Amino acid sequence: MKIIAVIPARYASTRFPAKLMQDLGGKTVITRTYEAAVNTQLFDDVFVVTDSSLVFDEIVNAGGKAIMSIKEHESGSDRIAEAVENLEVDIVVNVQGDEPFINTAPLVKVIDVFRNDFDNSIDLASLMREITNEDEINNPNNVKVVVDQSSFALYFSRSVIPYPRDKNVGVRYFQHVGIYAFRKAALMDFYKLPMKTLEASEKLEQLRYLEYGKRIKMVETTDVSIGIDTPEDLEKARAMI
Repeated sequence: MKIIAVIPARYASTRFPAKLMQDLGGKTVITRTYEAAVNTQLFDDVFVVTDSSLVFDEIVNAGGKAIMSIKEHESGSDRIAEAVENLEVDIVVNVQGDEPFINTAPLVKVIDVFRNDFDNSIDLASLMREITNEDEINNPNNVKVVVDQSSFALYFSRSVIPYPRDKNVGVRYFQHVGIYAFRKAALMDFYKLPMKTLEASEKLEQLRYLEYGKRIKMVETTDVSIGIDTPEDLEKARAMI
């Protein structure tokens, strides 16, 4: 089973433009992320896929592998699918380009889903973490997920799910953690299928997979990633370096 990591790297960012090219201890954020992914030794290959010649040249000049996006894309899955369409791979892991402090443990968890999927019945694997703070549960920026008894995703939403009509039943709330591992076949299906109403409404690409009957295995984790979304995050990362 050939497993690769793909790091989507858009140059533009609403909250922090050009954040991937910012200096982080003598190297750019995207270079540190790429090197961290390689250093996990979990992948047969690692690629950065980008819409920016600056990012492309940065990775290539650092000795890495980069793929230039040809088309404009609405989602990370679309960008990754275009990049891997002609690659001979089985599993594609999406690594976030703005998370240079890669934690190996959650990546191992999503990869192990496929190593243990002997009948090839799982299309995607992703992560979730329990949240108990009411503000976190109600925050629409925190995507929630509900699962069945086998931890397959039933639905993702920005709303509170399940709705707490009865607060005394011991329900647990889970936030979706956006690390994905895809079977290549499922990724290519996503790429070719049109967006449906649930995805359009919630602006959550994972709903396209569910709407078309794909099976998403969720794995619980307590690991919290460290991303760089703001200039303040960058300063904290520099202090860590």
